[in-house]
Amino acid sequence: MSLILLDQLSLPGDAAKPNEDAFAHLDHAALVLDGATPLGPSLLPGASDAAWIAQFGARRLAAHLKDGDAPQEALKHALADAEKSFAGLTREPIREKWQTPCASMMLASLGRASSPPRVRSTLAGEMPVAGSRASEGQRGQEIEFLWFGDCAAIIERDGKIETVGETLEKRQAEAARARMVAQMANMSAASGVNRPQIEPLLRAARNRINSGRNWLFSPDVRAAGHVSRHHLSLQKDALLLIASDGFLALVSDYGVYDMQGLMAAASTKGLGALGAELRAIEDQDPLGEKFPRFKKSDDATAVLLRVG
Repeated sequence: MSLILLDQLSLPGDAAKPNEDAFAHLDHAALVLDGATPLGPSLLPGASDAAWIAQFGARRLAAHLKDGDAPQEALKHALADAEKSFAGLTREPIREKWQTPCASMMLASLGRASSPPRVRSTLAGEMPVAGSRASEGQRGQEIEFLWFGDCAAIIERDGKIETVGETLEKRQAEAARARMVAQMANMSAASGVNRPQIEPLLRAARNRINSGRNWLFSPDVRAAGHVSRHHLSLQKDALLLIASDGFLALVSDYGVYDMQGLMAAASTKGLGALGAELRAIEDQDPLGEKFPRFKKSDDATAVLLRVG
């Protein structure tokens, strides 16, 4: 069995800024990472630490999965790669946790009847150096999900919808917080996160990452032990939509669709049309008066797949 790519979309929230989402697709796995908006000066070369962690994480996870790692091992190795690379690239030591680049993540991987030999890829080339992968016939029907934060997966099988992840709860909490902050500061909710009235609050919340239950994909290999996991058994022709919370705002924030309606629209209209619909809603409410949020538009990424 394999995951057949049907459609893909990744839109920056602001055309003038880096897209801080990333995704990857293999024949047996797919993933989305959503870098957390930076709350201060960059510590790394490049335009955005958040874009770096999302793009680096997507590349390294894909490389380790391609090499034959099971999902949990691929995550552990990718986090170790991020830890090593960040230590070598950062301009100065981390003083507070909010400075740490981090990302939400959703990874879906088809199970295998047997594991192929482990082949390490090189960090520089990010490609396998030798060995073979498991054949299609070795892959089973079980699919494993690993996730951090507010990325999510929607599964349609036998006409029924199941959601994996915590996007709805987290986005609702964020909208409530944006509304509260806007009222306290007497300002528009959607005018950006890097403001004196709100940045300290967000930094305080970000300082709780990688502790308790608040773990994210970051330069910290310990996060592998705190990832959320779920297993499902899927039959051929089941549909799978993996997305960042910016795309899922069509459900969580704007109420245009429920999860079943979103999956139906993705299959019929296409992800590009849904992306245009998303941005049209946000353009009509640029200050967040109808739909409280910290930014006018968030990066939005989605990958639509079919089990084949």
